[in-house]
Amino acid sequence: MEAVKKHLAEFSLEAHDLYLNQSVPYLEEPPDPLQFYRDWIGPNKPCIIRNAFNHWPALTRWTPTYLREKVGSKVISVAVTPTGYADAVNGDRFVMPEERQMSFSSVLDVIEGKVEKRGVFYVQKQCSNLLDELPELTDDVEPHVAWMSAALGKLPDAVNFWLGEASAVTSMHKDHYENLYCVISGEKNFILLPPTDRPFIPYGMYQSAVYREQDDGEFEVVDQSDTEKVPWIPLDPLDPDLQRYPAYRRARPLRCSVKAGEMLFLPSLWFHHVQQSHGCIAVNFWYDMEYDIKYNYFQLLETLSEVTATT
Repeated sequence: MEAVKKHLAEFSLEAHDLYLNQSVPYLEEPPDPLQFYRDWIGPNKPCIIRNAFNHWPALTRWTPTYLREKVGSKVISVAVTPTGYADAVNGDRFVMPEERQMSFSSVLDVIEGKVEKRGVFYVQKQCSNLLDELPELTDDVEPHVAWMSAALGKLPDAVNFWLGEASAVTSMHKDHYENLYCVISGEKNFILLPPTDRPFIPYGMYQSAVYREQDDGEFEVVDQSDTEKVPWIPLDPLDPDLQRYPAYRRARPLRCSVKAGEMLFLPSLWFHHVQQSHGCIAVNFWYDMEYDIKYNYFQLLETLSEVTATT
């Protein structure tokens, strides 16, 4: 088994030597679809694209005043947690946020400090919440990114809206989507790890639970009964416990900041951890990945990583 561990480490190092960048490159204009597929989607490499959605009215319109007038009375799903970590490991549990139904204006009141509430609030419900919960805002953006749709030969599976406090953090995870993440206002800070660093990233199996605010304002953790354990990453890349997870020393995370008017291409299966400036607004497009040999190889890598981690 030690030989397998050695080869897995060499596999990761070879990827960095052969094709992975040491930082996230910038493109200064929207790319040609075929060129983008050849340079970024096919090789599975992230980049930040500037000037890709300068024509969106949202960039100038989406102020708190405009949003209150346009969708202030709309009731939306909001994730609330005691610490800002939603969908994250807490002790021996994988804890999901308390999901509340609130008017958009009420969320803005919290973010703007007009009212005080316990907890950290984050509009982060996926499954195309922009189209389903806030269709009034869709004229200010686009239903898809034309050159990306042309490159992949399909439309996005989901278009999501994000708005939250600075304390709201997305814990390290991966998705099976080709992701275009567009920052409308504020700034998002990403820590990225390629799929080939999987041998160095720890996983555990956790009882699933949810946060629930009690009458005294404190949050309790409530187990979800009759659910299977959830595989998740316990490591915090902001403060990694290298005594407990020594293999992570060999990982090579990339850090990048995506500012208003910029778009991050986050390839499928890349691990990512996200922070944001207070009140940051973003829209992202999820295109389902192709379940081809790339996915097949990653599944093999994941299995080998799991087997060697337990020996």
